[in-house]
Amino acid sequence: MNKVRVPFFLIGLLWVFSPKVHAQYWVDPSDNRLNNSQFRPLSDWPTPTEYRTASGSPGPKYWQQRVDYKIEASLDTLNHRITGKERITYRNNSPDVLRYIWMQLDQNLMSKEHSRTYQTTGALPQSIPPAARRFLNVDPFDGGFNITRVQVVDGAGKRQNMDYRINNTIMKVQLLQPLQPGGTVVFEVDWNHVVPDDGRGAKEKTKFGWHYVNAQWYPRVSVYDDVNGWQTDQFLGRGEFYLEFGNFDVSLTVPWNVIVDATGTLQNPIETLTAEQRNRLAQAYQVTDLVKNSPVFIIKPEEVGKPSSRPKTSGTITWRYKAENVRDFAWVASRVYVWDAAGYQYSPSEKPIALHSLYLKESMPLWDKVSTRAIWQTMETYGEMSLKYPYPKAVNVNGPPTVGGMEYPMLAFCAGRPNAEGKFTEVQERGLISVTIHEVGHNWFPMIIASDERKWTWQDEGVNSFVQYYAEQAYAKRFGGTPFGEQFKTGIYPSRRGPAKNIVPYMRDADQVPIMTHSDLIHKDFGNNGYAKPATALVMLRDHIVGPKAFDEAFREYSQKWAFRHPMPWDFFRTIEDGAGEDLSYFWRGWFYTTHTNDQAITEVKSQKAADLVGDDKRGQHYWRITIENKGKMVMPVQLGITYDDGSSEKMKLPA
Repeated sequence: MNKVRVPFFLIGLLWVFSPKVHAQYWVDPSDNRLNNSQFRPLSDWPTPTEYRTASGSPGPKYWQQRVDYKIEASLDTLNHRITGKERITYRNNSPDVLRYIWMQLDQNLMSKEHSRTYQTTGALPQSIPPAARRFLNVDPFDGGFNITRVQVVDGAGKRQNMDYRINNTIMKVQLLQPLQPGGTVVFEVDWNHVVPDDGRGAKEKTKFGWHYVNAQWYPRVSVYDDVNGWQTDQFLGRGEFYLEFGNFDVSLTVPWNVIVDATGTLQNPIETLTAEQRNRLAQAYQVTDLVKNSPVFIIKPEEVGKPSSRPKTSGTITWRYKAENVRDFAWVASRVYVWDAAGYQYSPSEKPIALHSLYLKESMPLWDKVSTRAIWQTMETYGEMSLKYPYPKAVNVNGPPTVGGMEYPMLAFCAGRPNAEGKFTEVQERGLISVTIHEVGHNWFPMIIASDERKWTWQDEGVNSFVQYYAEQAYAKRFGGTPFGEQFKTGIYPSRRGPAKNIVPYMRDADQVPIMTHSDLIHKDFGNNGYAKPATALVMLRDHIVGPKAFDEAFREYSQKWAFRHPMPWDFFRTIEDGAGEDLSYFWRGWFYTTHTNDQAITEVKSQKAADLVGDDKRGQHYWRITIENKGKMVMPVQLGITYDDGSSEKMKLPA
């Protein structure tokens, strides 16, 4: 008798064979006999409209607003204060008449009345009585926006004051005249604020001087869309940002010895860079093979802070940047930056994308080894899986440790440095590779495919972590065994997010909420909920359910049709189903809408004589009956491996 040993591998979660499993999935245990099938259509999605179709596409009447900014700002490095004024041009592309505009004042999270210190209590600051504040014995950071002027500008250039009301991290600006569909209003805002010591935008005092990573640094217009109207959710620190696309013209005035990089293209390199630096940049963009070559230093370590590295040696310098069709603008400033650069091309006929890395001397030799190469790999993998990078440059900056990792159009902030002796571990190296890929990858999700981060963390963080997994594997294959990837000789990257085994402890936790939970209501394990679980789900969906070819076609379709638009979660779900050609209700329900667990088991393996079962033994003397039972509620396919005594084996894929 040819014996069988089971299993040789078992991937995923399933239902098969057992009648009690069928009953469990099809009917409610109550007498109501309701359809409780895990395969029933999801009823959570809104009815398709002329704005958003049943296939997950923008509809024939889809619209979104447009906001252009012209900003002039200066940085006072003695008092660590940014002072600015902005002219905002707002176009109403909606079918609605607007009587006011909401703005985001996210910097107010750092104000005395709304500081992060009090946010850690889990309550809004106004709910904390004065006695409790005295008991806490803390002095909140004196930050937040100081709004000094809000005025509308008419066609003749005449200015009139506008009424406005600040509600913590949002501000309502009352229009003097209703804004009709298709109409445009121009208004101006003046402000200033102290750069915080920590947070997404912050300052840091280093061994050789201060450096600043400036984000959420200007008042920004909120989104008005067809789903929620005005986005007025407060910024509490977790749910991030949701912004309109537009063009930016930004002038940044800093002391003469300060280096700046920012979202967009530098408009005045002659006034801001030396002739040697401009020549080095031109040379760097031609270096597009970072296996054979290294990035070019624009500012070498030995040149940092020297007057010869600047085009003038007194006063101030204004750096002017323009960016087209972006949803935000961020910038960095310091006199202590080492700067290297290279280029990336999708094809030899295309203009190279500028890749910049700015970091401290004490960040070497880690950053000069890893950063620009990780940006390069991000360009390739995300370009293949999603869409080609549409912007002219991508920058990674070594931010303060408190920043961790943050993303803005064309600009990322990443922590991570060697120790005081310049040593770093393999874990630290992987940490920088991963955070760089992740933050630069955010240029696609949500900077281009602009979902609502304030409500749905997973739609940018989880989707981005999913693509990051494949970029990490590609990095290990490309640089493994080279001087730039000694630890990846096997060509395998030990990714934290994506492999199924890594999410098991979280999914066993009874105290969790579904992925489809608003960002600020995720009470614990935010990283697992918003990043790791959705990334794992999509890896499973791609690699083990619909297959790479079908999934990749659908995923590229989602990316391309929602580029520079505002997709909702159901637009993503519908697009994947439509492109893959499968009803995946059971999958979205199990992974995204519930906290169902995967608990499957082989409950019985028994043999039966073939002659008794089918009347002859021409195909073999015995049949083996394998019973697999799903003891949890999540429904998934299973891949079953069977090994026989003679050493042969076979694999079976059992559908959900």
